[in-house]
Formats: sequence, structure tokens, C-alpha cells
Amino acid sequence: MGKQLLDVAIIGGGPAGLNAALMLGRARKNVAVIDEGHPRNAVTRETHGFLTRDGISPGEFRRIAKEEISAYPAVSFVADTAVSITGSDGHFQIMTEQGKTFESRKVLFAIGMKDRPLDIPGLAEVYGKSAFVCPYCDGWELSDQPLVIINKGAELMHFAPLISGWTNRFAICTNGPDELTDAQREELKRHQVPLFDSPIQSIDSSEGIVRQVVLEDGTTIPCRGIFFKPVLVAGSELPRTIGCRITEAGSVVVDEFGKTNVPGVYSAGDAASRLYQAIAAASMGAFVAAAINNELNMEAWRRNG
Repeated sequence: MGKQLLDVAIIGGGPAGLNAALMLGRARKNVAVIDEGHPRNAVTRETHGFLTRDGISPGEFRRIAKEEISAYPAVSFVADTAVSITGSDGHFQIMTEQGKTFESRKVLFAIGMKDRPLDIPGLAEVYGKSAFVCPYCDGWELSDQPLVIINKGAELMHFAPLISGWTNRFAICTNGPDELTDAQREELKRHQVPLFDSPIQSIDSSEGIVRQVVLEDGTTIPCRGIFFKPVLVAGSELPRTIGCRITEAGSVVVDEFGKTNVPGVYSAGDAASRLYQAIAAASMGAFVAAAINNELNMEAWRRNG
């Protein structure tokens, strides 16, 4: 593409970035989607809760999306990693890991979030196969099965009633101090939910299917699935490095239109939300794309008036 001035550079090619590209392509905007090709949900076999695509694999979802977007020739895909952004609203310069340079009027961060590895032996072997983070995405497949919930504190007291809608056969491992009040422990006891605070020694599994959780005190908890609280980090540090405000949880702060505090820079999807569902990210990508398109059209209108 050389030094052609893009209308929008989209950093990230997940559901938010792809749906934004679709909307902007249909709006006749020149767009490049710069994506490194390592999505967070690559470990999962199926994507759920997305109307007309329930159960599709993440890879197939992206293949179909790119095929549909290819009908709009103003959108291109760049298999690369954006490493630096300079410039300002109306003329940003994006440099990639492979040394390519793109110039763009606007930037949309759809960088998602990434999992920070948890120090639990055996968890990596089952993650995405029988260990998950979201019951809305994967709870149906584990309905009425014996599960282990790895969580603690206030978030645990939100998650326990939530997971009970799929199964009442679950135990809780806090993997250390439970960070609960006496009243909260009593609440779990009333609901006959076993609570274990011994650190986890290992997770035993076979071909990705968990068999039991082994604690350091020798306790073994047989189960067929796990839900755990992930530790998330931003998919890229670029928003922070160019001055975007970031929440304590690592999300980009945006207004109702997806605008960051940096003029000309937007964010959508998991990078700017805590919903962490594919359909929510795609929806946000479409909405923010419309906001960007409106801003571009208004700027062109004023220039030509």
C-alpha cells in the first residue's frame, strides 16, 4: 500500500476489528486491519452465543469474516504486529514489526486482552478443552457435571450463584486464602458448596479432559470441568504508550462512541469493555465504526464546503 493515507488503521483482527472493517468497507473507507494472528480464543474449540454462528471454531469464524469482507476492496489485511504509532489526528504513522509503515487519518484499537499464565501445573493442558472462564460461552456443554471453580473473594460470591444455573455439583478451590467474610463462608455452607483453600498442586487430565484437582494438603477433587478466574493483560501496550487513559483492569477508557482521550483514536471490543463475549465485541466494533465513519464524513464535508 506504500504511503497511501488510509482512512482508518484497525489494530487487531478479532470480532470487534473485523466487524468494524466490514462496516467501514461498506462505507467506502480505505482500511487496513493489522493483526498478529494470535487471538485469545485460539485455545478454544468452539465459539458460542453468536447468533447464526453458535459452535463455530474461532479459526473458521475469522475465515468466513475475511471472505465476506473481501467483497469490499477498500479493506486490506496485514499479517503483522503494530509496534509504534506517532503523529496526530488526521495523520498517524503506524510502524509494524516487519518494518512496514502505514499512514492513517484515524486509529481503532481492537487489540483484545490476553491471558497471563497462571502458576497452576496442568491448567494449560485443559484450558479451552475442559477448563474455561465464561459459563455463557461454555456452561451448556458442562451442564450437570461435577465442576471445580477456581476463584476467591467478592468475585467468587458473584460467580457461585451464576454457575449454579448450569450445575449444582461444584466445589470451590481458592488456591490459597479465600478472602471471604464469615458471612460469605456461611452462605456457601448453606448451599452445600465445598470450599477448599489449600493451594492447588496440580490438575490431572487425559487428552485435555480434566479428571481431578489435586491440592497440596493431599485432597483430591474429581471433576469433569473447571471454570477459573483469568488474569488478563492488554493485547498491546500501544494505547498506553500514545497516551490513552487505561483503567486499573487494563481496559482502554472510551466514551459512548468508543473515543479515547487521544483525538482520532478509538477503541472497541474486549480492549474497551469487560463483557468479553464475541458477539458483544462484534457489536461494539460495528457501533464504533459508524462513529468513526461519521467523524470522517463530517471532516470531509467541512473541508469541501
